[in-house]
Amino acid sequence: MSIPTTTPAVASIHAGPVDATGSFVDITLDVTPPTGHDLLVEVHAVSVNPVDGKVRACFDPQDEPKVLGWDAAGVVLAVGPEVTGYTAGDEVFYAGSIARSGSNAGLQLVDERIVGRKPATLDFAEAAALPLTSITAWEVLYERLHLTPESTGTLLVVGGAGGVGSMLTQLARRIPGVTVVATASRPETADWVRSMGAHHVVDHHHLVELVREVAPDGVDWIFTAFSEGNVAAFADLLKVRGEVVAIDDPVGLDLLALKTKSITWHWELMFTVPLFEPASTAQRQLLDEVSRLVDAGELRTTLTQRLGPLSADTLREAHRHVESSSTIGKVVLTIG
Repeated sequence: MSIPTTTPAVASIHAGPVDATGSFVDITLDVTPPTGHDLLVEVHAVSVNPVDGKVRACFDPQDEPKVLGWDAAGVVLAVGPEVTGYTAGDEVFYAGSIARSGSNAGLQLVDERIVGRKPATLDFAEAAALPLTSITAWEVLYERLHLTPESTGTLLVVGGAGGVGSMLTQLARRIPGVTVVATASRPETADWVRSMGAHHVVDHHHLVELVREVAPDGVDWIFTAFSEGNVAAFADLLKVRGEVVAIDDPVGLDLLALKTKSITWHWELMFTVPLFEPASTAQRQLLDEVSRLVDAGELRTTLTQRLGPLSADTLREAHRHVESSSTIGKVVLTIG
């Protein structure tokens, strides 16, 4: 099969806010044949995460034009000479690496070792909603907090209706001894969080009071997508030697309030593996297990909005949705 020499893409030609002229531009990219462990993937759908907006707002000018997008599902078009896990025609899903060109393009190169097989029961858009948030949630539970099927305790999910919170709740509910308390402040977000499997839903505007009502002795673990202004509340709610895992980027975060109870604060960034452990196949194995669980009916997609086709205008609209901080689940764009 011949490989196209160019592919359409959407790029940011200048770092800036969502409505800046140069933030989203339709461009054409040259296509490089895959080498090493790379797959050349024909992208069918992409989803948007908060990281897209963070990178778009402040990427290095030397990276212009910057193709964003770290969530995709598609079909393998060609493989590099060292690829062992895939062949042309395979359906895949992945988050990719923040150090490489993103998935907002018709064709993308991605390392096979961080790629999973797309769930057979989902279409491409439904599958594209899952990789980044599934990897993040999995690493939070099993690598940062070291939970096991035998773990018992209470997990507080701050940001329960978001992409990561939705996957984290689903995965945590698979552990029988873990009680999940998730935050949501609107009727529609509360309904969504319950549908993901949360045992209890609380309004984050009254966090300590409402969590204490359902967990009088406090909680064992906290996942947070919204740390700013909440450290004192976390210190209050966590039990002695409790643990927090954060995925956000609060400036000047003061953690001293956690010291008295010897509380541990963890950071989670799912790009750590592709950035620093490129030979690892842990994320491929993780995504393959997520795919298996989806096909077994134990996990569900978190897609809530479909846009398309991919273009500068539709991608700008998707970024607006995500940056509103009111999005439930995931926004996905189809290509073509």
